Amino acid sequence: MKRDINPWFIAVTVTLATFMELLDTAVANVSLPHIAGGMATSYDESTWVLTSYLIANAVVLPLSAWLSRVFGRKNYYMGCVTLFTISSLLCGLAPSLSLLIVFRILQGIGGGGLAPVEQAILVDTFPAAKRPAAFALYSMAIVTAPAVGPPLGGWITDSFSWRWVFFINIPIGIVSLILTSRLVSDPPEFKQEVDEARRAGKLRIDYVGILLVAIGFACLEVVLDRGQLEDWLESSFIMGFLAIAVVAIIAAIIWELRHDDPVIELALLKERNFAIANGVYFLIGFVLFGSTVLIPQMLQSVYGYTATNAGLVLGPGAMVIVVMAPLVVRMVRQIPASVMIAFGFTVLGLSMWYYCSFNLASDYAHEAWARAVQGFGLAFLFVPTSQLAYSYLPKNKNNKASSLTNLFRNWGGSFGVAFVTTMAARRAQYHQSVLVGHITNFDASFNTTLAGITNHLVDYGYSAADGTMSALRQVHGLLHQQAAMLAFLDCFWFLGVAAFAGPVLALFIRKFRIGGQAAGH
Repeated sequence: MKRDINPWFIAVTVTLATFMELLDTAVANVSLPHIAGGMATSYDESTWVLTSYLIANAVVLPLSAWLSRVFGRKNYYMGCVTLFTISSLLCGLAPSLSLLIVFRILQGIGGGGLAPVEQAILVDTFPAAKRPAAFALYSMAIVTAPAVGPPLGGWITDSFSWRWVFFINIPIGIVSLILTSRLVSDPPEFKQEVDEARRAGKLRIDYVGILLVAIGFACLEVVLDRGQLEDWLESSFIMGFLAIAVVAIIAAIIWELRHDDPVIELALLKERNFAIANGVYFLIGFVLFGSTVLIPQMLQSVYGYTATNAGLVLGPGAMVIVVMAPLVVRMVRQIPASVMIAFGFTVLGLSMWYYCSFNLASDYAHEAWARAVQGFGLAFLFVPTSQLAYSYLPKNKNNKASSLTNLFRNWGGSFGVAFVTTMAARRAQYHQSVLVGHITNFDASFNTTLAGITNHLVDYGYSAADGTMSALRQVHGLLHQQAAMLAFLDCFWFLGVAAFAGPVLALFIRKFRIGGQAAGH
């Protein structure tokens, strides 16, 4: 007789690997300059280390539900952890940039299946009434890993080598494999579904669907990740990939909707709550990952923070979510999901606009408080949204549903990062052109500032001519600093506007009861 296993052991086991995968992405970002130096390549070339991983990840994510059915969920999950761990070792040992990119593709293939399979395992392991607590743990991993990544990556790179950024995955992967083999098993419903699909011949490989999805999503990820570097539609490279992506994705949608057993079951989006949940996940990814990239970039370029110190500013937001998680789990049983989601997005939008109050004199306390408010808003989003997604879906659709929800969250993050990266660069150029118009001999404020800096330098021994030149350089530096600061504030304002689309979505949610018939169906 098979002994019962505490579901929380399973939850911690599968969350461990997802945390490892998300942490690795954030840690690798910080190490790019060191990788470029170590490989004797330019920084732009080294960014393919990130792009290659994201492309592989984007291709595997939507296919993970189908792959789980083909190989068995537990086998597929353990295969992903094994591939991620071995490729991490190979990344750390890579002798050249080209091999490192190849190994990162393998790592992305392994990492792409972890989050969706974990979410499906949590849904099937916990009864509907206890899922909020399980998803609270999942949300902690999603938010904490990107917050811990930058300071940890900076410390590892500075103290040891960029190669250890990949080596740290090895012990975590081994522990995850051992625990998964002992604790996790495929649920009876899932086994029955796979057996019936095999008997009906529905597990045939959908070569056309897989090919269209792979080409479309890979090309779209290239467009989003390389767009700003290549000047978007001004580049024939980006235009070509965008055209291929649009054609392939449209063809994939048409093909999958007509296929008997599609690789991606888009028909699930006909269920209103599930479609709204995916829209919410997209917005969460857009604002969360967009701001997580924007904040360290602002702190390092404008305030002169190190990568480690900039990463520490993200910490309070994660801590707030950890503290709030048990409270949200209790509240979600009493307060409708639509109310909690609307409230969470309202706080999230206001926190983005709170960042707009920053100036060059803002200190760490001001910055950390803003992130803490953001974390407070996010704490009210993950658990209710997870419940919303599965509120009216049949249990045998949990596997395919988890692939779609993670896909929308990841695409939200990709679009969010592309948006803030592009907007920060474009708005900085705009503000610089406006500010330059005030640096003339006819502007009294400029003349007063220049004279004050020059006199100060002359007092320290500079000649009048050298003092004037040095003062002009300082004014030029201040101009760039102010233009960059104004650009970042613009980005936060637009992220706030995006967040306020969340309460609008919440208005259309179909009511359901946590643990009731609808939610447990």
